[in-house]
Amino acid sequence: MRIQLNYDLSAQNTFRMKVSCACWVEYETVKELEGLNFDRLPQPLLHVGEGSNLLFTKDFPGTVLHSNIEYIKYVDMGFEEVPVMVGAGVVWDHFVAETCRHGLWGAENLSLIPGEVGAAAVQNIGAYGAEVADIISGVVCFDLQERKRVKFSRAECRYGYRDSLFKQPEGKGRYVVTSVLFRLTRKPSPRLEYKGIREALEGREPLTPQEVREAVIRIRRQKLPDPEEIGSAGSFFKNPVVSRDDFARISPDGSAPHFDQPDGTVKVPAAWLIDQCGFKGAREGGAAVYERQPLVIVNASGEATPAEVLALEQRIINGVRERFGVTLHPEVDHI
Repeated sequence: MRIQLNYDLSAQNTFRMKVSCACWVEYETVKELEGLNFDRLPQPLLHVGEGSNLLFTKDFPGTVLHSNIEYIKYVDMGFEEVPVMVGAGVVWDHFVAETCRHGLWGAENLSLIPGEVGAAAVQNIGAYGAEVADIISGVVCFDLQERKRVKFSRAECRYGYRDSLFKQPEGKGRYVVTSVLFRLTRKPSPRLEYKGIREALEGREPLTPQEVREAVIRIRRQKLPDPEEIGSAGSFFKNPVVSRDDFARISPDGSAPHFDQPDGTVKVPAAWLIDQCGFKGAREGGAAVYERQPLVIVNASGEATPAEVLALEQRIINGVRERFGVTLHPEVDHI
């Protein structure tokens, strides 16, 4: 276990904000986590993965914890369904790559999403018609309030669109994910709802998880910045879900891209709304809207400040609200 005071967080957030925390704790096992004297650590406590879905708005006055619990255990009894228990500190895309190599279906559409397994379960990451909740069977946590291990079934995690128990008031900051149980399958189950993936794989049947993964990676690299090259937190805003009447107002001829929801509402891509307002490439100091994908705010100069990112965020929210009457909400956690 590693404990450091006055720790520089620049390398622990993919936005590359130059901020620090009062204390940094990195642990290798659940026992090390349980053995910490939390009452003596600088408060508040914050648990992070790769820092790929958050924006530090200033120096953090408390303790930032990070898991190095890294294992992948298959419970393979030769059946069609294969349970896999994974440590929270495993890099998400390393897990996806390994399951695809083994010919297991379920995670391939979520390829190349930055972050770690624990954070994926908290955020309910999603892309190209899939969410991680689709393949989660259960989550094991350490309860910071009761100071004991607890387990949650998928239903108890209360997953929603980029949401879970672990992001809601009663769970946020209380539970530290230590491992996640996934259920994958050998049964061919390609999800090709997304037009780009379907077109990229047209005529290539039967498909393998690896082929779907490679198509997803090609599409993501064409549209999204590589966090190794330019700082960002990925998709910055959630796609708004509106009523049918509101959608008719947004797009009277119905030509705007949209996704009809089972409850009769309509999900509208935030990227389209932002693009229609002319924000693609807009700048605020060192922060900018990514020119290939307006859903992404980037640290274009490498020296952007949190204040500049926040100012650009607010400009986008105000512009979309003024034109379409829709209020965008950030997907990125503001710390």
